[in-house]
Amino acid sequence: MIFIENEGHTNPRLNLALEEYALRNFTSQSDYLLFYINEPSIIIGRNQNTLEEINHDYIEKNNIHVVRRISGGGAVYHDYGNLNFSFITNHDSTSLNNFKKFTEPVISALSKIGVEAELKGRNDILVNDKKISGTAQFSTGKRMISHGTLLFDTNLEEVANALQVKMSKIVSKGHKSVRSRVANISEFIERPLKIEEFRALLLSSLYKERETFETYHLTPDEWKAVYSLKEEKYDSWDWNYGRSPKFNIQRTKRFPVGEIDVRMLVEKGYLTELKIFGDFFGKEPLENIEKLLVGVKYDKETISNKLNGIKIEEYFGDISKSEFIALLYGTDESDN
Repeated sequence: MIFIENEGHTNPRLNLALEEYALRNFTSQSDYLLFYINEPSIIIGRNQNTLEEINHDYIEKNNIHVVRRISGGGAVYHDYGNLNFSFITNHDSTSLNNFKKFTEPVISALSKIGVEAELKGRNDILVNDKKISGTAQFSTGKRMISHGTLLFDTNLEEVANALQVKMSKIVSKGHKSVRSRVANISEFIERPLKIEEFRALLLSSLYKERETFETYHLTPDEWKAVYSLKEEKYDSWDWNYGRSPKFNIQRTKRFPVGEIDVRMLVEKGYLTELKIFGDFFGKEPLENIEKLLVGVKYDKETISNKLNGIKIEEYFGDISKSEFIALLYGTDESDN
C-alpha cells in the first residue's frame, strides 16, 4: 500500500483531479491510499442533477464550491472538519459494490481510538445509529476507487443549509431530518482532537495493519498533469452542472440500489430526449443507454427489444431490465 501525500491542498477540484489522475495513471502493481480535506463544498454524485441537489442561493451567497465526482451515490457536504479517504486498487467483480471490504480497515482504525463504528445499509458507516461516513465507488474496468467521507468536526447545520435533501431519502431511512441522522466522530472521542491529529492517528493505525506501507510525493510533472485535469474537467460548468434536459415525462422510484430518476421528452410517440439521474452505483456510463433509446418509439416492446443484450445491472446495480422498463412507463413490473 502506498500513501499519496496531497501536500495539504484543500481545493476540492484539485483533490478530485488528483484522485482521478492517480486512478488512471499510477501503476497497477500497487494499491494506493489518499487522504484529503476540502474547503466548504458540495460534492455531487456522477449521475445526479446538480441544480436539484443544491440550495443554489445559499451556495452562491456563501461561496461554497460545487464539484461533480466520477463515482455514483448522493451529494455530500465537505468542509475543513471532514476527512476524505480514497483506496485505489485493481478492479475485480467481487470488490465492486463491496463496501465492507474497503470500510473494514477504516472501522478497525476508528476502533483503536475508541470509536465503535459499523457498516450499515448500502454504504454508510454508523456510530450509535448515527451516520459518520458515506462511501462510493468507481471502476474503469481495470482500476477502481473506493472512497468516502469521515465527518470529524463538520458544521452539520451547513449540511442542511447547502443541500436540498429529497424527502424520499429521509423517509426511506426512517429519520425526520438530515441533522437527526448524522453525527461527528469528535462527539464519540473522550479527549479533544484537531482534525490533523485525527488524520495522523488514522494513518498510523492503517500503517500498522499492513506489512508494507510507503509515502509517495508527486513529481512536478505529475502535479502539472493534475492541474491540467482540474482546469479541463473539474473547473468546467459542463462537468459540474451539465445541461438540464427538456422533458414532459418524469418517472422516479427508490430501489434498494438507490433512487433512479428518468426524464423523457416524447414527441409524436418517439423518445427525442432522455436523461437519467440518481444516487445509485453503476459501472457503465449512462450515456450508452440514453443514446441507445433516443429516437425509438415510446413503446414497451420496442424499448425492450432495443435493450436486448444490455446488462442493466452494470448501469444501476441490482435491478432487472423489466424493472427499468416498468420505471419508464410508471407501471408495476407485473404489468410488463
